[in-house]
Amino acid sequence: MLSLLGLDPNAYAVSPLHGPDRTFRESNCYVDIWIELLHAHRIPAESCMAFAITVTFEGDQWTFFKPPPEDLETLYGMDVHEMQLYRPTTDHVVEQLTAGRTIILEADSFFMPDTAATAYRKAHVKSSIAIEAIDVAAERLRYFHGAGYYELCGEDFRGIFRLGRTYADDVLPPYTEIVRFDAGPRLTGADLLCAARATLARQLTRRPKQNPWLTFGQRLTQDLPLLLAGTENGYHAYAFATVRQCGAAFELAKSFAEWLAPEDTLTADALGRQVAGSKALLFKLARRRVFDVAPAIQQLANDWECALEGLGRISQ
Repeated sequence: MLSLLGLDPNAYAVSPLHGPDRTFRESNCYVDIWIELLHAHRIPAESCMAFAITVTFEGDQWTFFKPPPEDLETLYGMDVHEMQLYRPTTDHVVEQLTAGRTIILEADSFFMPDTAATAYRKAHVKSSIAIEAIDVAAERLRYFHGAGYYELCGEDFRGIFRLGRTYADDVLPPYTEIVRFDAGPRLTGADLLCAARATLARQLTRRPKQNPWLTFGQRLTQDLPLLLAGTENGYHAYAFATVRQCGAAFELAKSFAEWLAPEDTLTADALGRQVAGSKALLFKLARRRVFDVAPAIQQLANDWECALEGLGRISQ
């Protein structure tokens, strides 16, 4: 087994950001793998989560938030960029792991046993994994995905890498990124805190120009009759793209604020109320009944303003 960090799935302890006490234990597939990749390198993953405060309502969904590559390089000396697949993917994986790097691969959840409750052997769903170890001869792969670190083998290994099959003319190769860990110094202690505060100040300049909760409330009022008349699958897709996505973002923003300024409980509390409010909306939508959107949205909008004001204090 060629391994980047020598990890064992049976002994691996996940990041606290994926702990059982979280309201939204998973955020999105890309942020989740970075949480575990940083944690496996003994880096507090919350230290890069300033970008989570910039999420907004995009018209039909909340922002699919991702860590900016420039932040990863500034804080940890990690460089991530797209790579080109021109050989069998397993050859690229072996090459990069041998060089002390890893690959983030767009993969099919149909072949990922950790998705047994949702897509495994049921549906072809695009997701992202960060590869930690591979044994090509034994057809074994270890990878970060979702809220943990897992292993797959055999038929699933062949499926993930499309071994024994060729791409049809109308099927594109998976999007792939390479992660290097030697692009600069890895900050720690006071240096990391100072750099993270500067990152927060930069992200605040990108804050939404309008309160995103108010914008979302208007759209939710329009969408609610269609959701109630629609299918269960339609509800789940809507919930994932809206209240679940922003709830996870604000929970990560709360963890960042608590890490950067643990004494500022007002800011953390305001972010926490948005997390709880997102969950409450999720439950109301799940009941598939008519409800008045306005009161909950107005409270969430007020909490967003309070949180952004507090984050502005922390950034100085």
